[in-house]
Amino acid sequence: MNHTGKTAEELIELARQVRELAYAPYSKFKVGAVVECRDGRIFTGCNVENSSYGLTMCAERNALAKAVSEGGREFIRMAVIADAHAPVPPCGACRQVISELCGKQTEIVMVNLRGQIETHTVDELLPEAFDGTFL
Repeated sequence: MNHTGKTAEELIELARQVRELAYAPYSKFKVGAVVECRDGRIFTGCNVENSSYGLTMCAERNALAKAVSEGGREFIRMAVIADAHAPVPPCGACRQVISELCGKQTEIVMVNLRGQIETHTVDELLPEAFDGTFL
């Protein structure tokens, strides 16, 4: 997709920087995420763990929550970075939230610290997402 905002490399660098702020004393697995709005605004998030693991907040959901709480809408791209052997896709819970807030064609750029990059649409990561249309 052609964007007038930041380049993918700039988004990846922002995700790399915010990853360093992650609170991950249990897993030691730091994740950074950046979401880009159609209007050019950028919002970042990192994972914040909790000793009660179910209360842990993922980087992707933190970035989206920050964006929504500041009026961000119409998301066009997200970048996610972690230190792993391959680019790490969002977890299932994050995929569902991303699907609802971003839409099926939003690009998700997944990167590891070695520079490997994979890009998929939300629909590719979560086909047949729950959307409440049958409620």
